[in-house]
Amino acid sequence: MFQRNLVLRAESISSGSFQGVTNLEEWKQRRPEVRRQLLDMLGLDPMPARTPLNARVTGAFNRQGYRVENVVFESLPGMYVTGNLYLPAGGKPSQRFPVVVYVSGHAPGPAGAKVQYQHHGVWFARNGFAALVLDTIEFGEIPGIHHGIHNLALWEWLSLGYTPAGVEVWNAIRALDYLETRPEADASRAAITGRSGGGAISWFTAAADDRFKAAVPVHGTWSVGPHVAHDVVRENCDCIYFWNTYQLDLPLVGALIAPRPLMIVNASKDGAFPPSGYEPVYHCLRPVYDWYGASDKLATFAQDTAHADLPAYRKAANEWLNRWVRNDRTPFDESGIERETDARLTVLKAYPEGAINEGIHRTFIKTRPLKTPRTLPEWTARRKELASQLKEKVYRTFPRKQVPFDTWKAPYRMWTERYADSFQVEFTTEESVRVHGQLFIPRNGKTSHPALIYVKDREDIIFSVDFDHLLSAFRDHVVLVLNPRAVDYPMDVNRASVTRMTVALLGGTLETLHLWDMLRSVEFLVEDQGLKLNSISLYGRRQWGGLALHAAALDDRIERVILDDPPRSHGQGPALLNVLRLTDLPEVAGMVAPREIVSLTPLPETYRFTRSVYALRGNGAAIREAASLAGALRVWAQ
Repeated sequence: MFQRNLVLRAESISSGSFQGVTNLEEWKQRRPEVRRQLLDMLGLDPMPARTPLNARVTGAFNRQGYRVENVVFESLPGMYVTGNLYLPAGGKPSQRFPVVVYVSGHAPGPAGAKVQYQHHGVWFARNGFAALVLDTIEFGEIPGIHHGIHNLALWEWLSLGYTPAGVEVWNAIRALDYLETRPEADASRAAITGRSGGGAISWFTAAADDRFKAAVPVHGTWSVGPHVAHDVVRENCDCIYFWNTYQLDLPLVGALIAPRPLMIVNASKDGAFPPSGYEPVYHCLRPVYDWYGASDKLATFAQDTAHADLPAYRKAANEWLNRWVRNDRTPFDESGIERETDARLTVLKAYPEGAINEGIHRTFIKTRPLKTPRTLPEWTARRKELASQLKEKVYRTFPRKQVPFDTWKAPYRMWTERYADSFQVEFTTEESVRVHGQLFIPRNGKTSHPALIYVKDREDIIFSVDFDHLLSAFRDHVVLVLNPRAVDYPMDVNRASVTRMTVALLGGTLETLHLWDMLRSVEFLVEDQGLKLNSISLYGRRQWGGLALHAAALDDRIERVILDDPPRSHGQGPALLNVLRLTDLPEVAGMVAPREIVSLTPLPETYRFTRSVYALRGNGAAIREAASLAGALRVWAQ
């Protein structure tokens, strides 16, 4: 059911791509906002400052019909981009050539990915282009990281809204900036192409920068619906996707390229980019190009091969660019191309001191520092602003409508019956999602009770009969032990990683879905079970405490949040898409004021901010520590 829910979400994104857009005028009205959304998801809104490139040519050599220069520039201070610039030979001193930025795919090697794609640069130079073949930030001479989520469990990338695709796009944009400085280059006639990871970056860069007059993404085309339905996300690197805050599909990115010439090149046996993913993109874009009266400027090409850099794909891509950029229909011919040694194409002799490539994921996205409010009106205004921002950029993946709980409830024949009426429960939190848990109702004869919702972590689930830490609450509290979705499913590390990537492609995080389940559990007790509750406490261990703070910020029926070893920052979890661009956990905790926050462990120093907010409200005592759950709940007072 959980997987089905992800598929339904993905289908909704793909089917709704052009909802409300049926003609050119409607598209032109929507286009600026779509472009802003894409840039925002890439971490490029606002664009970084165009700092000095500090470009250098570190070596050069001539070959028959072309010249190669080894080039390095800084796309940001300390962010080194290495590449090989292929220039036609024999031109007149004043002659300027159209340019191609070639974005390499994943091709490991100490000399950078560019050496594996050198034949592309040679062909372009022999056919009248100035072609700059770029290294990726992962497989560059100065390496960085692409697989933060897919491999390294860097979940903070999600809280930052960081994808390495954003850096790759920025590097390609700055590559064109560099070519504009070259006397041989006519950057007014610029194109971009690349394959695999470079294919995806070609899509994003052409959409982001209108200076690219033509584009050919090769083996890098996907669509959200099919990629989730067919579990293709597991095949791909983080750089293939933008984390989909605004729930866009790739055809909308392609529509930003229209009416510029665009050829979509694919391989029908490509496991990472299968036909089910790339064919809808072309079919969705066809009407857009028709609206512009530019139907001849959109084309598709596929061969019955696997994911490989083969002559057929180079022929299709290069002839397309030659036609539209140079108005030249010369047949493709790459005979006589000879490969250079890695050493010949290596740009740098040593690792530059101060290079930030390997840590760019820590600095590329600007986080919002917490600013302690000086007055209560100042905090009230900030709280209102923050609530709106979180709804727009963090909680956006919440379902738009609530579905019936469709509750199943049965007696829980367990020793807990000696303490309270005990039930197994299961209920629906959104379409195709059922969560389950245990519900305990006191037998003390009172007409209303305080309630405790305990949210279980995967690490908490050893035996379902373990309720040691809740025994003190059973006598007087309604207790709901909640297992949110995906907590007790059998997922190994690989499946968990792919699931997190998949949810990010749908516009949220796994923790966002957990947060929704927690919010629905409050309504389950109040609305579905009809229990008379005089207070509700929410208890979460470790990262779940962070989610509990968000839940309380969203639902003021939660009168107390009980934390147990809470994270000091969203950098440690829970991962919520984009949250660190807007705020951090101590400020979210401030949104809970004036209600109680009780910690079973010393609060991290960062929560001084929270205490300052509570002090402004005159109820600093509402933040307290307790040695146990019984102390947090003050069970003796019930």
